[in-house]
Amino acid sequence: MKKLYMGAYTVCTILGLYAQEILWQRDIESSTQDFLSQVTATIDQQYLITGSSIQSGKGKMEAGSKPNNGYDFHLVKLNQQGEQVWEKYFAGQNHDFLSATVTTQDGGFLVSGTSYSGKGLDKKDDSKGGSDIWLIRINEFGDELWQKTLGSTADEEAKAVIQTTDLGFFVAGNIQNSAQGYGSKDVWITRLDKDGKELSQLVLGGKGLDEVEKMIPTKDGGALLGIYSRSSAVQGTMSNVQSTGNSGTPDTRHPTFYISTKNYRKLWRRRLLDR
Repeated sequence: MKKLYMGAYTVCTILGLYAQEILWQRDIESSTQDFLSQVTATIDQQYLITGSSIQSGKGKMEAGSKPNNGYDFHLVKLNQQGEQVWEKYFAGQNHDFLSATVTTQDGGFLVSGTSYSGKGLDKKDDSKGGSDIWLIRINEFGDELWQKTLGSTADEEAKAVIQTTDLGFFVAGNIQNSAQGYGSKDVWITRLDKDGKELSQLVLGGKGLDEVEKMIPTKDGGALLGIYSRSSAVQGTMSNVQSTGNSGTPDTRHPTFYISTKNYRKLWRRRLLDR
């Protein structure tokens, strides 16, 4: 997992493409090393700074901000002037590294990270085995709406999350040495509804190492994946997770995926799954 090591998060806004005048900047200081993962613009034109920190125990400790010796999810919301609106920590009993954030259409957020924690403190689910993907959906004030732990007995790491046109989510990450996989590391994608219920899972990979780097939504309700691949060919296996829609019948809809893989110097795209 790529991380930015720093003693503080430094955020600034720049006016104009050519003038590059700094309107304001802010250091979010810490007594420990911090990992900055993302800066996200909110629907109300504010900013959410997300990363991972070891809590020092100083300052305000909000609900969802329990002290822990390991790294925790760290979220800070700033207004348009760079002033802090709120700060939140979400802690497990071991290291938890926040990787990706998406602004939801209702003004809240879904954060995704790699968790080495079992059940305890803010984490409500047991570990699936090894490292897992930990999802937390919050409202615009940072209050938790729901959370989910995704994983298997293998090691998973979180890389990207998007919201789809049906208000559900795709969560993308990597999985190592899985019995469901194809090589040493494969791409692992889970589709969720708006309430966090798992609908389907997809494993992509070849005989080499394959890692997802980026995922963006497409207009047809699917996703475009950017994958670094050292495999000569990439294939996928999709499985439906037992779930039912509002009618009580199993949800068997299949989204459309497009993948773009970089195989050494070769860049190509193909359609993987149709509706």
